[in-house]
Amino acid sequence: MNQDLALKVLGQIMNWNDDRARQEFQWLRLMARLKYDGYRDFQAGMRFIESLATWLQQFEPHERETAYAFVRNTLVYIGTGEMQRLVEQFYPRTVRDRLIRTVAAERGMPSYRVLADPEARAAGERLRRQTLFMGLSDGARIDTIRHANAGLLNNEQLVQGTQVDTEKWRDLLDNLRSNLGDPKARFRLVYLVDDFAGTGTSFLRYDEKKEKWKGKLLRFKDSVQNATEALEGDALFEDGWELCIHHYVASAAAAQAIEGRLARTAEVFGAGWARAMHASFGTILPPDLPIDSVPGRYDDFLKLTESYYDPKIRTKHTDVGGATHLGLGYGACALPLVLDHNTPNNAVALLWAETDGGDREGVNAPAMRPLFRRRQRHA
Repeated sequence: MNQDLALKVLGQIMNWNDDRARQEFQWLRLMARLKYDGYRDFQAGMRFIESLATWLQQFEPHERETAYAFVRNTLVYIGTGEMQRLVEQFYPRTVRDRLIRTVAAERGMPSYRVLADPEARAAGERLRRQTLFMGLSDGARIDTIRHANAGLLNNEQLVQGTQVDTEKWRDLLDNLRSNLGDPKARFRLVYLVDDFAGTGTSFLRYDEKKEKWKGKLLRFKDSVQNATEALEGDALFEDGWELCIHHYVASAAAAQAIEGRLARTAEVFGAGWARAMHASFGTILPPDLPIDSVPGRYDDFLKLTESYYDPKIRTKHTDVGGATHLGLGYGACALPLVLDHNTPNNAVALLWAETDGGDREGVNAPAMRPLFRRRQRHA
């Protein structure tokens, strides 16, 4: 649809007078161009303003101003530029700092002297090559890390996923030894990288019903153990190796939860695993970002999350988060958040849920129309 026509339709939906329409159209044009039109999962032929007009029509006329105000004043959209910046800063701000501090601690010198000391600098370069980077999902952007650090990181130390077969592990180890000229070389640091953590449950959680730990970290551990057995004891990692987990973006609750669960690693993994596990984050969202974190702040919009809710969006996969009503999103995170490549299900459901309505659990549920439709991992 032509943008001017879409804006005209939007003005009619919102019943704006000319002055209000002029003011809002200016803001909408700017934000659509700079950010929202870049969202990857709009339907063909649709962009932000058309999506906004469609989304607002699901509400009663007297409720539309509340819904629009939420988008205008509360929505947090992390666009391509912001995410690119977080990925590009991952190595210089997080990895490089750990490499220098590790070498400094081993040599008993201040961190600022490492790069000036030839032997310490050589040790740092060796440690850099002994660092392995693995993606926990497509959002890890391993290819971007590679491009942003050309000449610093070797292609053979960057891996798209964590569940790799034994031959891939063997190739990684062989390339490491070839590059260092050391037939006994092993990895010393492993970085597991992901884009976003809303609750941290997909990364690591305890299943109360089955009384066991689950998550991506456990699958990584299984991959390592299987490869070690297949390699007949040729260990992938040096004694005392360390595991680092990095998320580009995390909610305040997820950051706290991940660090708390990692503190229980002895219980999860037992002896003989990594000497230490560390969590790092490109940015941690403010603790008061969830729309229910301050009583009375968003009461009108919270009512909409109840009134326009279809229980159909609940599945056995969403129950893992602990909340069976998903009006506030997975795990009841209540985040007003959209990522440019996909809307997290930790965001309030009105932003991403798409259903056809109808009879649900004895209630005539409304059809939910998404503003930023989500590409579901579990269809």
